[in-house]
Amino acid sequence: MTTGRSGGTPPPNPEAASTAGDRKPKTDMDKLETDPGDAGSPKDGPTTADTAAAESTAGSAAAESTDDKGTDDKSTDDKSEKSKKEKRDPFATFGPAPTPVPTRVGRATRAVGRFLAHEWTLAALGSLALAVAMTWPTLRYPRYTLPQDYWDPSLQAWQMAWSGHALLTDPGRLLHSNAFFPERWSFAFSDTLLGYAPAGMIGTGPEAALLRYNIMFVLAHALATFGAYVLARQLGSGRIGAAVAGVTYTYAPWLLAQAGHLHVVSNGGIPLALAMLARGHGWSLRHGYRPEKRRVGWVYAGWLVAAWQLSLGFGIGLPFAYVLAGIGLVATVTWILRRWVVNPVRRPFGRRLFTADVVGGLIFAAVGGMLALPYFTVAELHPQAERTAADLAWFSPPATGFLTAPAESRIWGDLHEGARATLPWQPEMTLLPGYVLYALALGGLFFSVWRVRHRLLLLAGVVVSMVLAMGTEFLDGRYTFVPLFEHLPGWNGIRTPGRLMLWTTLLLGLLAAGAVSAFAGRVRKISAARIPSWPSPWLRLATLLPLLLVTVEGLNRTPHPVVPVQPAAMRTVDGPLLVLPSDQSHDQPVMLWSTTHFQDIVNGGSGFTPTLLEEVRRVTITFPDQGSVEYLRTLGVRNVLIPRNQVAGTPWEFSIDAPVDALGITREEIGDVVVYRL
Repeated sequence: MTTGRSGGTPPPNPEAASTAGDRKPKTDMDKLETDPGDAGSPKDGPTTADTAAAESTAGSAAAESTDDKGTDDKSTDDKSEKSKKEKRDPFATFGPAPTPVPTRVGRATRAVGRFLAHEWTLAALGSLALAVAMTWPTLRYPRYTLPQDYWDPSLQAWQMAWSGHALLTDPGRLLHSNAFFPERWSFAFSDTLLGYAPAGMIGTGPEAALLRYNIMFVLAHALATFGAYVLARQLGSGRIGAAVAGVTYTYAPWLLAQAGHLHVVSNGGIPLALAMLARGHGWSLRHGYRPEKRRVGWVYAGWLVAAWQLSLGFGIGLPFAYVLAGIGLVATVTWILRRWVVNPVRRPFGRRLFTADVVGGLIFAAVGGMLALPYFTVAELHPQAERTAADLAWFSPPATGFLTAPAESRIWGDLHEGARATLPWQPEMTLLPGYVLYALALGGLFFSVWRVRHRLLLLAGVVVSMVLAMGTEFLDGRYTFVPLFEHLPGWNGIRTPGRLMLWTTLLLGLLAAGAVSAFAGRVRKISAARIPSWPSPWLRLATLLPLLLVTVEGLNRTPHPVVPVQPAAMRTVDGPLLVLPSDQSHDQPVMLWSTTHFQDIVNGGSGFTPTLLEEVRRVTITFPDQGSVEYLRTLGVRNVLIPRNQVAGTPWEFSIDAPVDALGITREEIGDVVVYRL
């Protein structure tokens, strides 16, 4: 049935039916064509009004589509990102977070942390802390006391002060010090400690000199421990074994008697230089020569440290120089044999390394030559300074000295009092390196990380150094020390052969380090077999026991006397001046008193007494009288000081108040000192 336009369903449109069959979504134009409210018949096509309306509607739809484009794009991006996440590995969520990129502050913090946690940093800090504890109370009153006594330490405190003062004010006068006036080359009358000159540039006066000395005394112990530790580690020892070597090298009982000799205690440059040279050559006892470990920079550093050690004194430095010469000779022969005989193609040391040794050796020799020249001049000007066989015999220790500890040893001092009484010169003849060290070294001959041939070489070094340390006591020295004393350049300057015990102690320490390292390695193997693989407290304590024992055996009871206070007159009276009474023990504190202004003083103490100073002491016994006054005026002396607190029991006890009007001099008192102005 057909209905009218005003009611019912409009007639079907063939195109609309076809489109509906495809299930395509209708557009706005399609809706417009089928809207029942439209005027006119679809069959007849759209009218002009209809077309305008359609265009208007299409434009509006296009505008809306443009406005929503950003939203549609964002929605599409979100869907794309979601799709990517779904395609990822589902287990990636459980993986580690990406490492963040460190900031500059973070990198600096990590670098500082790595430095502080490094083995060498910990070893250095541990050595310093141990030095403070083992030398206590050196730093308790460092501006008023000195370890052992105030004679030789006063001299050495003056040496550091003078070298710093001279280098800052008049370097050309360095070797012509203010002491021993009017002598020249007086700074070379004994070992100079010139290597400590930079410390001498800080502060003035006796209190600063004492503070400087005590600080360097503690630092010298720390450097010795650190140097021996580093050497043992470089040679292949474990950490605990190296610590044993460091402690025994520094705090062996015999060294406690040398607390008043800073140039003997300052020996840390020896093992440190050897460690640097060995590291630079890529060599160790345990692993042999490894070319891939070579570092030329360490070779140069080793030679420079060796030169610095030599600048602290020839008493310890000269044997070290000969040891380096022997090592250099063996290394050169080995290089030649392996280069041209064993394997002409392979160069075992490398040209750069060989060049570094040549250059470093020349630097070392040049420093030694420049330091030695003043001593040759002194020996020429003062023949009495030359050591003789009689001096050597006086200081040569017997074999019992190797089992006798000095009085400064807290553990063995009282027990060995009777044995010390049989020794003519106890400070240089009590040479016990430690019973614990003897035991550990003996064990190291049979149980060690070192190869058998290396143990035998270390044992041979121990025997040779002990024989040389006995001086003329072993076969009268005819085949041991005396030939060296007579023929090797500079060797006749060594009058105390017992100090060669330093090399015995170092070699014994290396043998002990091998044994302790092997024991610690065995403990690690035992603990690895346990479940859980962790050593028990008793095993851990056992590995530390050798270190604890050698530390306890090195405890001391070294006295720290108060140094005589500088008289006020030494701060105001100009030189050249003479302080009476004058002798070795009185003159060394006078040298310390002069560090305020470094005025010229006739007084002086050293390894020998110049003829002129002996004559001054002889002539001035009757001072003040006409003869002594005229003699001092001839020398150029302008003032004479006599402290009242030092005249008891001397010729000046009564003459200090004698009339002086007839002598053409004046007398005044400054504090407790009587000053005579010539």
